[in-house]
Amino acid sequence: MPLALLRRFTPLRRLSPLVAIAAMSLPLLTSATAQASDSTLSAALDAARRGDAQSVSESAYRGHELSGYVEYYLLRERLPHATPQQVLDYIAANADAPMGDWMREQAILRYGRAGRYDNVLAVANGVPESTEEQCHYYTALMSSDPATAAEGGRRLWRVGSSQPDACNSLFATLRNNGQIGDLETWQRMMLAWENGEDGLVSYLGRQMSPAWSSAVAAQQRVAVTPSALTSVGNCIGPDCAGNENFYTAALLSTARSSSAAALSAWQQLSRSQPFSMDATRTIEHDIIYWGLRRDQRQMLSWIDTALPRQTDPEVYELRARLAIRDADWAAVERTVGIMPAETQGKARWQYWLARALEIRGQSSTAQTAFARAAGQRDFFGFVAADRLGQPYNLNMETRTFSDSERAQVASWPTVRRTEALLRIGQDGLAYLEWINAVKDATPDDARRLADYARHRGWYMLLVQTTIAADDMLNALEWRFPEAYRADFMQWGQANDVDPYLLMGIARRESAFNPRAQSPAGARGLMQLMPGTATQVGRQVGIGDPGPYGVLEPETNIRLGSRYIRDMINRYGGNRIAAAAAYNAGPQRVDQWLARAPGDFDLFVEHIPFKETRRYVRAVLEYRVVFESLANGGSTQGVSVLTPAERDRRYDTGLMARR
Repeated sequence: MPLALLRRFTPLRRLSPLVAIAAMSLPLLTSATAQASDSTLSAALDAARRGDAQSVSESAYRGHELSGYVEYYLLRERLPHATPQQVLDYIAANADAPMGDWMREQAILRYGRAGRYDNVLAVANGVPESTEEQCHYYTALMSSDPATAAEGGRRLWRVGSSQPDACNSLFATLRNNGQIGDLETWQRMMLAWENGEDGLVSYLGRQMSPAWSSAVAAQQRVAVTPSALTSVGNCIGPDCAGNENFYTAALLSTARSSSAAALSAWQQLSRSQPFSMDATRTIEHDIIYWGLRRDQRQMLSWIDTALPRQTDPEVYELRARLAIRDADWAAVERTVGIMPAETQGKARWQYWLARALEIRGQSSTAQTAFARAAGQRDFFGFVAADRLGQPYNLNMETRTFSDSERAQVASWPTVRRTEALLRIGQDGLAYLEWINAVKDATPDDARRLADYARHRGWYMLLVQTTIAADDMLNALEWRFPEAYRADFMQWGQANDVDPYLLMGIARRESAFNPRAQSPAGARGLMQLMPGTATQVGRQVGIGDPGPYGVLEPETNIRLGSRYIRDMINRYGGNRIAAAAAYNAGPQRVDQWLARAPGDFDLFVEHIPFKETRRYVRAVLEYRVVFESLANGGSTQGVSVLTPAERDRRYDTGLMARR
């Protein structure tokens, strides 16, 4: 279940100046003063946010760490009437905080909507990030740098989906200037066709001149009758200018509905029409992708010929998984051998290469591949290590900081703002403030922030720090903190469930964000669906916890541990099947077991949902990490699977009788 988090971040600056800034900052407030100041600041922030500037007095926020937040909302409400200099002054004063970037974005949008294009250019700092901002920016640039504006506008035009209304004026100007003509409109129409945007296809078709009427008619005909593709003629548009875009879009559209039909048409058209290398790779990619997704085994001969021309790891993985399902071990070996180097080197594919080699009698070479897998911290890496009888390799980075270094971090303005935001209950703003700092940090300063978060018990921010930073993959003590350990231990013991498995589930489900909510409605640390929380709550005697009660960490862990216990019992103690059921539902897992191939690794690889395959592997991998960290970083005595999970046959016999 995906974790719903704010994920949009703007380009950031370096963090190292924070140390110098901290030395010049105001002294920390005493707890009594901070409480009073927090109270008036919080009221001012709420009023400013709702646009009630009349209720905000400067004395309510002056000198507080969070004054910039109040000023942001006050200045935003004055746009587009505030001057560019006022905006730039605010941005300069908040250069180390996320509000500076927010203010620039808001100014561009509000100036642009008001048609104040000189102001847009005055506050812009290069090409903005969002599409709407870019439309205002290039519209503003038309008068001073029409060539750059036209280039940017045409780039915004060349997409197969609708663009914001802010682009309308820019596009109209480019059409009037002849810089977007029939050919550009046709190209966009074909992109929309590729994307299945039928409404946009029809709209663009109506914009075409009579010279393109036969091309538009050909598109309409093939859209209704894909088999007509090879009989629409060899020349699409004036001087055949629309050929490649038309045939590419038609073949991609056909591949989604019938990969076999697309292949037949492609084999015929590629002999009679010139296609660029990029178009060839794109067409063949989609035919391969949809052919493999739909198990079109009659296409495998052609797919195996075309596959080496691809660069997308996913099509190689699809081909390898189909070969594993077919027990075609020669094809497994061949496919892994031509994967892109980064994909080929992953523990998962080295493990399956080793399995294929072993089955085909190449034991020595298989041992080498198993060893390459075993050197990695990964579910299949751990399984490979078990086969070789060697300890797991955690590849763990350790880094410690002193109390004095921690005190220095506490004085950084961004940390003080985060502390203050948490004090007044603005967790969302605290998250954005913190992540802004992490993304802006040097590698060393990012680690200082992680260490500080760990010592403050900010587990969600700690985990997100390791995600946002570029190179903390091996910082296991920070990536897998002992968050809510007492609750996991208590309810694991009460429900006879391995607490490290519970930690692995919570880490995968929510990254230890107790307020996490998924788009599907799952809530809390262990991402319980409302119906599940109600059902299990009644079973344990606490009744329906409600939408907010289920967010309480102890309640969530209590209910989640009971539910995973029920899944473990359902599958005779098997945690692979139980984890799959926790993610995808037990009914689906029952169906998968009914057609399971037998071995545990084959069962995991045969799970049809990519999310669930990844989930099962991750939960069991994370479980190993949590137990190893509890052992001081030692993997001695830690096992990714029990002997029964490794040796038991995976079929309907795994299900307990009910």
